[in-house]
Amino acid sequence: MDVLMNFPFITIVLSLFSSVVAFAFKGRRARFVTYFLLSACAVMSCFVIIYNLSSETGYFVYRMGHYDAPIGNEISAGLLEPFFALLFEVVMLLSVIGGEKRIFSDIPEEKQKLFYVMVNLCHAALVALCYTNDIFTAYVFVEICTIASCSLLMASDKGRSLIAATRYMIFSLIGSGFLLIGVILLYSITGHLLFADLYEAITHLHSEGSYDFPLTVAIGLIVSGLGVKSGLFPFHLWMPDTYGTATPAASAILSGVISKGYIFLLFKIIFRVVGFDVFFGTGVQNILFIFGIHGMILGSVSAIRAKNVKFMIAYSSAAQIGYIYMGLGLGTRTAIVASLFQIVFHSLTKAMLFISAGGLCDAAGGKQDIASLRSSAHKNKIAGAAFLVGSLSMVGVPMFAGFIPKLLFASSAFESSSRMLLVLVALAVSTMLNVMYFMRTVLTVYHPCEGGASAKTRVYASFAVCALIFVAINAAVGINSQPISTLLEKGIELFANVR
Repeated sequence: MDVLMNFPFITIVLSLFSSVVAFAFKGRRARFVTYFLLSACAVMSCFVIIYNLSSETGYFVYRMGHYDAPIGNEISAGLLEPFFALLFEVVMLLSVIGGEKRIFSDIPEEKQKLFYVMVNLCHAALVALCYTNDIFTAYVFVEICTIASCSLLMASDKGRSLIAATRYMIFSLIGSGFLLIGVILLYSITGHLLFADLYEAITHLHSEGSYDFPLTVAIGLIVSGLGVKSGLFPFHLWMPDTYGTATPAASAILSGVISKGYIFLLFKIIFRVVGFDVFFGTGVQNILFIFGIHGMILGSVSAIRAKNVKFMIAYSSAAQIGYIYMGLGLGTRTAIVASLFQIVFHSLTKAMLFISAGGLCDAAGGKQDIASLRSSAHKNKIAGAAFLVGSLSMVGVPMFAGFIPKLLFASSAFESSSRMLLVLVALAVSTMLNVMYFMRTVLTVYHPCEGGASAKTRVYASFAVCALIFVAINAAVGINSQPISTLLEKGIELFANVR
């Protein structure tokens, strides 16, 4: 079974190599390289999960080139790393296939292969962020992901999308700058880059009371950098234009996958590098909790005010990401599991919403304002059904994926008596606001057609299949969430115990 230990490394190398191969193809043929890549990597991620579930330790460390640090580099795989790699691969695959029609119509033919090249690079970076055991390697792939994701925005070559890409790049570079300075500070204090070595050094310094202020600054900079890049309130201002002007596939990947990759890296750094006790000793978690609560409420308020359906979904992303940071700031065991489950739910549901919204906009003649989507669900029934399921899930209706993290967050509130009331009130208010703007849109798209039956819009098979798979996965996660919750709990235990 030693060959399975090579799979994480193979997925990274294969993704980078596939970027070169896709560039060699002309136009639309490049998409088959991406489809094969994501499918093959998803299968390998499944094998890694099964292998770790059946092993005694539940994890393994792969030394690249069989050299020890600092000459060599390491990849580690427990339960969370391959699980989130699989999640990202499934969402990316369904997004590019489901949004295929708009990719070909919105992006000039000479740039279509570049779009798939950048998808492959984004995948390589995300998988590397999941598996890397070196903080500087993580920074390098964060930059690769930043450049590739910005290129996804610019592919459509429209004025509004170019402006959005520029704004996205500015915010991303600010976040990257914070992250780099934080990494440099940690290296200058400890002299290490590997996660395990950093953890030992930071724990030793914290126990002696040495370098407390520099460590707090370094941790704060790293958290700020990844917070800016993932859209934490109040650094979410790049989201509406970024998600609203991109093609549906790019919007689904950026909102459902890219931002979650940065958040997962933050979880790794907190648990595997800093240590949860040291992190809570800095007080940074209190800031995350406050920003998360504000994001939950104000992001939803902005979504209510939005007139464009994609802008509404974008502002909703800011609110849902607030849930993740609220749980991280709360810091209880249940809250951490809830935050990780929120990543899973939001990645699947948000991608489905953007893909289905693209189908509804096509049915409305390409218009994106909510008022113009009246009766569009009758013209594209599959898009309407997918949008309805996504909306119910975002609201937190039982039997759908979005209900589980809300239930876990509510349960976690009772584990923190000092913040219980604030968390419960924020959950209630945010949920009511979610109902207001999602149900408003659902009622609009399902408004009875004037003058009888409406003309049907052609529904491409690729879109229909992917939308239905998204719906099935969302319902399956909502109905039978226990296996995922158990895996997340075991994964957190490995994060806390394995160095």
